[in-house]
Amino acid sequence: MVFSSITFLYYFLPITLAIYFIVPKKLKNAVLLLASLFFYFAGEYLYVWLLLFSSISDYLHSLAIEKYRGTKKQTYFFISSIIINLALLGYFKYADFFILNINNLLGTSIPLTKAVLPIGISFFTFQTMSYTIDVYRGRIKAQKNLLSFATFVSLFPQLVAGPIVRYSDIDGQLENRNHTIKQFSYGVERFVTGLAKKVILGNGMGELCKLFSESGENTVLFVWIYAIGFMLQIYFDFSGYSDMAIGLGSMFGFSFPENFNYPYISKSITEFWRRWHMTLSGWFKDYVYIPLGGNKVKKSRWIFNIAVVWFLTGLWHGAAWNFIFWGAYFGIILVVEKLFLNRFLDKVPSAVKRVYVLFIILISFIIFNAPSLGTAFTQIGMLFGSGTSGAISQLSFYYFKSYALLMVIAVIGSTPYPRKLAEKLIPEKAKIFIKPIWYGILLIICTAYIVDGSYNPFLYFRF
Repeated sequence: MVFSSITFLYYFLPITLAIYFIVPKKLKNAVLLLASLFFYFAGEYLYVWLLLFSSISDYLHSLAIEKYRGTKKQTYFFISSIIINLALLGYFKYADFFILNINNLLGTSIPLTKAVLPIGISFFTFQTMSYTIDVYRGRIKAQKNLLSFATFVSLFPQLVAGPIVRYSDIDGQLENRNHTIKQFSYGVERFVTGLAKKVILGNGMGELCKLFSESGENTVLFVWIYAIGFMLQIYFDFSGYSDMAIGLGSMFGFSFPENFNYPYISKSITEFWRRWHMTLSGWFKDYVYIPLGGNKVKKSRWIFNIAVVWFLTGLWHGAAWNFIFWGAYFGIILVVEKLFLNRFLDKVPSAVKRVYVLFIILISFIIFNAPSLGTAFTQIGMLFGSGTSGAISQLSFYYFKSYALLMVIAVIGSTPYPRKLAEKLIPEKAKIFIKPIWYGILLIICTAYIVDGSYNPFLYFRF
């Protein structure tokens, strides 16, 4: 089940909200847990057991870690928890990738597992691992209530597409959270905003990218349209889902961390990664980069730390060489920026910095979305005329005209300026009347798009 579906919007969510607010406080987590398990079952019925196993495993391991604090057994239980989490992730997500590469390298015929990738496994595995690590470090106390912990792990708003919510983010909210009209209204507004970003802008750009893949058109113009289109698609798709998750969390009394902060206005790649998928960047910083020594080590060791983090970041996104290369690409650029490029960027106009960042990101997402490294390099070459059928054609110009307006709207929408303009022009008192009308219209438009059967991809299966 996906958020941008009629089933979720007009059946699952209203029924869940109604039951949730009817039952007494002590039963609210139970309602959320059952609803979340049903939500996951509807999209991945084969692997509900995996979600439950992961919850129970980390729950028991963390209790044992706390019980044997200060002894060797504490470390044994911690290592056991990490091994189990990584083994599950490794088997379902990476086993066939490694087997294929071993077979190709050694000429062997090791059979593939053909395991189906469970939806959201990278997200909920990272959440449970961060919980166990924080208990081991003594930063949080182990949750004694299995129902509360299982609710945290399986909470449907952020279960399959993030943001990556750590236990410490919502520890107190699991047992004691407030429900106000203001908070619920904010949740609805945030959810509808995310839905519009996903359904209208993200899906619209997705249709354009699909046309590029299916048309066989390979002019320079169409390759540039595709590259910009995918940049916009993945932003509105991913940030839209994060907005919907944060909005849903607010409806149920939770405050989830922000995941995107207008990354396309960044003036360096370092800044970009402080604005893009912020919860993932924060996770690797706190649980990999800093434990390795961060930047408080010799230069050679610091470069090694960066390499490890970005190898793992690339691998987290998918079991394929283009994802690993994508991670290495960013790792190299970040090192170059830190060592000398930032000194140059500090001296150039902001517009130049932003063009530099956007070009780096455009290339990165071609690598990210390509089915293979070879295809990625071919498409990058085509941006500059290599292997194309020409600069422009009648068909590519037709698509350019057809999607130009939507692309301009998406470009403007990826900046904070529309929000700032609305805040400046609309008086505070008028917002009371304008907001319900605006969000009601947006919901109707999104519903029409969904009912119409418009292109509605789910990018997070790979995660």
